[in-house]
Amino acid sequence: MVSAEYDFVIVGGGTAGLALATRLSEDPSQRILVLEAGADVSNDPRVKTPGLCPALMGTEMDWSFHSEPQPNLNGRSVDLHQGKALGGSSAINSEVFAPPTDGSISSWAALGNEGWDSSTFRKYYAKVFTPPLIEESSRKKLGVDGYSPYATPNGPVQLSLAGNPDNPVREAWIATFKNKGLHVSKDPLHSISVGAFSCISSIDPVKKERSYAATAYYDPVKDRPNLKVLTNATVEKILFEVADSTRATGVRCRHNNKTETVLCSKEVILSAGAFQSPKILELSGIGNKSILSRHEVKLIKELPGVGENLQDHLISGASFETVDGLETLDSLARQEPEAIGKAMQEYATSRTGPLTSTGIDAYAYLPMVDHLSGEGRETLKELLSQHRPSGDHPHHFRACSFYELAERAFLNPNTPSAAYLAALAQRVLPIDPDSNSPPGPIPGAFITLGVMLSQPLSRGSVHITSNDPFAAPAIDPNYLSNPVDIEVLARHMLYLENIATSPPFSELLKQPLVRRDPASHITDIETAKKYIRTSAISMWHYGGTCAMLPEDKGGVVSPTLKVYGVDNLRVIDSSAVPILSTANMQSTVYTLAERAADLIKQEYGLH
Repeated sequence: MVSAEYDFVIVGGGTAGLALATRLSEDPSQRILVLEAGADVSNDPRVKTPGLCPALMGTEMDWSFHSEPQPNLNGRSVDLHQGKALGGSSAINSEVFAPPTDGSISSWAALGNEGWDSSTFRKYYAKVFTPPLIEESSRKKLGVDGYSPYATPNGPVQLSLAGNPDNPVREAWIATFKNKGLHVSKDPLHSISVGAFSCISSIDPVKKERSYAATAYYDPVKDRPNLKVLTNATVEKILFEVADSTRATGVRCRHNNKTETVLCSKEVILSAGAFQSPKILELSGIGNKSILSRHEVKLIKELPGVGENLQDHLISGASFETVDGLETLDSLARQEPEAIGKAMQEYATSRTGPLTSTGIDAYAYLPMVDHLSGEGRETLKELLSQHRPSGDHPHHFRACSFYELAERAFLNPNTPSAAYLAALAQRVLPIDPDSNSPPGPIPGAFITLGVMLSQPLSRGSVHITSNDPFAAPAIDPNYLSNPVDIEVLARHMLYLENIATSPPFSELLKQPLVRRDPASHITDIETAKKYIRTSAISMWHYGGTCAMLPEDKGGVVSPTLKVYGVDNLRVIDSSAVPILSTANMQSTVYTLAERAADLIKQEYGLH
């Protein structure tokens, strides 16, 4: 029976929720309850085995959302994966632990969030992980020679440079960007702005298993008597006491086919993610009054920013055929029975082989390298000037603030506007059905070069479609709705060929280049735009829908992550992130939770 009173009730046992629960339950006087809609899948081999993460998409561990049709992506609906399991999206993601740039975090403070500067953020970032331990003999091959040791206490999430250390991709990638003056010379976990680095993975270097919120944060403390985690429990709404002020008092949830009421003495904390947290707020009467009225939900507090400001990283790319003999994961991508059997046997017996990683070996955070001076820079300045937002609505104030930050980033050679990756297998992206593009994996070995738009100006929304708590929300990322986005992404797409033909990385690819998809042979800005509209997909890095911003700029939560106008209610997850970090959101969300836990402890005088 969960109908009891706790000090804190955390809605969502995901990346942020379990980190919060672990830290708040460090004080034995506090009673913590976590309600998670999914199951505990920590013993599922599909979750534990790093290379099996593609098999998790569309399963019972995935909410399997889909976007509204996207006009700027040829009317396509885009798959939007989000973890529905203890551990949330950290249980199903690609295990990439990409560090945010200092500039992307400093922008949070610039938007009006005191205390969220990069120096403060870094202190909490260091609490999240244990850095990779790398043998001296492997450092050059892994592209990390010259990095100084990471002298901080070890955190829960175990990191590694996963995969075969003898594969030449990392070393070639780093050397190529070093030749261009675009490599990261010190450990990116310390600090990073622009440059190439080896991909860091949340994969335990000893066990060779996924290290995620459930195993890293929760498992070591799950026997604490003051911590209760309830799985398969769907929260329907937040409960309030309305008198002189409005105060959250608990939640109503569905568990074992019964409706239960859970009360709390201190706070309800929403950690249900960028789609579910705004949905729960709206179902509870907090949001845009016209949307709530349409769905017959009683208004508790009007906050028009709820569900707005949705941001996501859009990604496209191209797969290039490798020289003979280079080890890739293409046989697994083709689901060849013999290759799968061999890989599973090798992983089971010695924890080696292709299933020890996802094959994403290298990253680079880059500005628009070929458009930072001369005619390219002038064209970009003109585009930015043409599409500058205006108006006096809170939406426009918010848009202007974001635009000013993005404008400075796009024109600054030391600020990335895209993140690039190199992956050891072909990637099948959406195709034009009337083209000769192959619809599935093809024979051969490939390296995929991908590029994601780091600072999109386009903003979408997520809103309830009814007052049924089990109905999926309407999700409209509104991709490429700001014309600047496709101009920036197209220019980055053109740079892929520069990378693929630059030594020594070019020596790993057949030359002249052989593309998996003929449509990915882009020659100018217009063909790049056409390819993006056909092929681009979500990187599943959602944020911003309960943004930490001033209320007059459309914000939903304050710098202490409290919901405006409601006592005892916070939102602590990616929905509170005001502007996306440079690449994958996992490490940013963990850090947000770590800092939030300290803010809560300080307020209540907890240990």
